[in-house]
Amino acid sequence: MPTNFAKTGILLLALTLLFVATGALLGGQSGMVIAFIIAIGINVFSYWNSDKMVLKMFGAHEVDAQSAPDYYRMVAELAGRAGLPMPRVYIMDSDQPNAFATGRNPENSAVCASTGLLDRLNGNEVAGVMAHELAHIQNRDTLTMTVAATIGGAISMLANMMQFGMIFGGNRDNGRGGFLGMLVAIIVAPLAAMLIQMAISRSREYQADRVGAQICGNPYWLASALAKIHESARRIPNPQAERIPAAAHVFIINPLTGQGMDSLFSTHPNVENRIAELERQAAEMGVGSGGVGPGISRGPWSPSGRQIDNEGRDGPWS
Repeated sequence: MPTNFAKTGILLLALTLLFVATGALLGGQSGMVIAFIIAIGINVFSYWNSDKMVLKMFGAHEVDAQSAPDYYRMVAELAGRAGLPMPRVYIMDSDQPNAFATGRNPENSAVCASTGLLDRLNGNEVAGVMAHELAHIQNRDTLTMTVAATIGGAISMLANMMQFGMIFGGNRDNGRGGFLGMLVAIIVAPLAAMLIQMAISRSREYQADRVGAQICGNPYWLASALAKIHESARRIPNPQAERIPAAAHVFIINPLTGQGMDSLFSTHPNVENRIAELERQAAEMGVGSGGVGPGISRGPWSPSGRQIDNEGRDGPWS
């Protein structure tokens, strides 16, 4: 765990330095100073507003025990099992099954599931997904991932500004070398930002899978959910995510369908590898694919009180 946090800190520093370097290419020494000041401002702003920012990006609306009783009750029970304060609970209107968590700390956090996730997955699988998102909150990944998304978006914005300037004759005074430098920056800076975001996301997802499986009690529930979400995400577009590819890494599975250039680079680890790790964890825990996690006898998903898992046996979340 300490190694992961150190790696993530180094990657965030690299992303900030890349932003500053891009500013220097755009405006020389003064551009570098301005970019550095903006980078500090972005980090401060993201710290206090990361949850509101991401939720607004994806048009999520808050629900409670009255408006979404089963979903809200499930999150409450899982949060209790994880020893976390109750997060705010949101739903995003998207047919693509997916979910994310956000917030600067466990006391100021939120989880969000798409309507597609709640409609297309069974209760056990939804529990595995929400446990994964609560694991991100417990591991304090949410702030890191939101800051990375914000800085990555800012780098893309600077690259667009440079492209706009080249089209309208900017940087001509710097000669051929300056022109080529700007051209390389327009291409390389967003790509480098994307690669750093990928590294940040990949370093956190495996840990969240493992902790999430412990929270819900059965790694197979999350493994089954990942397989279904991955298959659906390639067929069902998420228009909000397609418009903001720099924030794709906040989701449990890459929400980009591959229609845009940004989708050529996955922000998430390979799904098959994640499932294999969860299956190994299930063997360590002595849990079967249809089993019930330790300490859970009945869950909140079914109002009738009868819970059926993937294989037709009684389970706590269906």
